[in-house]
Amino acid sequence: MRQQPIPTFPTARTCPFDPPPELATLRTQAPLSRLRYPDGHIGWLVTGHDLARRVLSDPRFSARSELKRVPVARPGTDPFYGKPALPGWLVDMDPPHHTRLRRRLMGAFTARRTRSLAPRIERIVDDHLEAMADLGGQADLVERFALPIPSLVICELLGVPYTERADFQRNSATLFKLDASAEAAAAAMAELDAFLTQLAEHRRRSPGDDLLSALAADGELSTAEVAGVGALLLSAGHETTAGSLGLGTFALLCHPDQLARLRTDPSLAGNAVEELLRYLTIFHFGVPRSPLEDVVLAEHTLRAGESVTVSLAAANRDPGRFEDPDRLDVGRAATGHLAFGHGAHQCIGQHLARTEMRIAFPALFARFPGLRLAVHPSKVPLGEDMGFYGVHRLPVAW
Repeated sequence: MRQQPIPTFPTARTCPFDPPPELATLRTQAPLSRLRYPDGHIGWLVTGHDLARRVLSDPRFSARSELKRVPVARPGTDPFYGKPALPGWLVDMDPPHHTRLRRRLMGAFTARRTRSLAPRIERIVDDHLEAMADLGGQADLVERFALPIPSLVICELLGVPYTERADFQRNSATLFKLDASAEAAAAAMAELDAFLTQLAEHRRRSPGDDLLSALAADGELSTAEVAGVGALLLSAGHETTAGSLGLGTFALLCHPDQLARLRTDPSLAGNAVEELLRYLTIFHFGVPRSPLEDVVLAEHTLRAGESVTVSLAAANRDPGRFEDPDRLDVGRAATGHLAFGHGAHQCIGQHLARTEMRIAFPALFARFPGLRLAVHPSKVPLGEDMGFYGVHRLPVAW
């Protein structure tokens, strides 16, 4: 019997809101399957919800950058993967180093702490909506709303001057571009690190009421670690939420029945945010892990050092966990989705992202009840070329 070829990670979408259909096919065949990586390595792909949770919560599966591979060609990771993590980049570390850094950040990102930021986030959202209204009847929602709101929020939380946003947005965008060269990515990281190092040193001398100042005052953290944590939170902290706001608005405008439900019943905002996170899952290339020892999973033996990609998008469309998962339903109780990951590395900023989205979506549609796309949906440029999926621009009118 002829052996089936080992697939590569699918990337072609047939719908802007759905993962590549091959992921569903692979999940139906087996929630754990072989995967060929761009460098020829044969590893594993997890597409089932239950197995994804198990891998992400199992300490035998490492997140260390020395062991990471991405499932698609991405030369910009070459300077960072296959070697020890950069100082402060806890997403590329295992305990105890990961635990040591994460504990120092937890207080700033608790649900209670982020709820206390809600009044300020509401003012930021209202200010941007008014500025949008002053433009007349048309705007790019990404430029005027989805990108600046999370950028300003994370700047205020960290203590980063918002006037520097053009530079850090440019550098973080380079880091997340799939086609960024190793040289371009390394240069972007060096520029971002230099900026945060200088700012961390300044905060040590002149502290303020912000997270960077609190980290800089911690005698057990080096300046390099403070700068690294700052760079990680600054880049990922605005890119992910901006992607969710832009893509989420696009999805709602293309599903008018669901948008009408949300407009009619604003109490659905919490459910709608969770459903959009599940349905859209902007971490579209999955989470990389590698077993530190041989692990038996789903009747397969995963050898130490093999690469494992956990497809969060596929897991969040698993019909074994969510009924009719390919349908957007703002009334669905989508608890248990994996859009923020799972386990020790679950996104530390998830409460902040939720708070921003729960405020921003209802406010946007209340301020502009006639909001609509200004172009045909097929003309909206999609972020398929980025590590975080979203839309590059979203022309809207009202």
